[in-house]
Amino acid sequence: MRVLSLLLCVSAFAIQPATAAPISDLALHVAQLTTSPAATGGAAAPSPAEERMLRRFPQPVRVGDLIGLPVIDENHRTIGHVRKIVRTAQNKVELIVDYDGWFGWKTHLVAVPIEVVGIQGRELASIDMPRSEYVTAPAWQQTDETAISDDDSVKIALSKL
Repeated sequence: MRVLSLLLCVSAFAIQPATAAPISDLALHVAQLTTSPAATGGAAAPSPAEERMLRRFPQPVRVGDLIGLPVIDENHRTIGHVRKIVRTAQNKVELIVDYDGWFGWKTHLVAVPIEVVGIQGRELASIDMPRSEYVTAPAWQQTDETAISDDDSVKIALSKL
């Protein structure tokens, strides 16, 4: 009985009507439809940092409350303080942090994507951007970014370092 049902299944896949498209072509169209930007409404897929941020329960926070907060590393050492929050031309939110450097050497402003930090009390933890990236990051200079008003709110992930 099993041999008969197996034989029927195999023959059903082997015999195709002349007007039907080959199975491989159909699978190709399905794969193209699911990955094209038009199928997702034109929205680009979120970056890995954005996906991790969404898993950390982002909460709305008033921008003015973030200004002046310290940014800390995994060892609870202060990396710098938030000086400004801007929105880029790509509609991404960035924190402008004054990187303190080493004993005041190499101090400069660094643009930090909001996806890589998390809030914990009255400080921000640099979760997905290690201290070494602050050292090598280029100095921030305002180009096409727009400063976000202190009364506006942005979403920031929760942290528990």
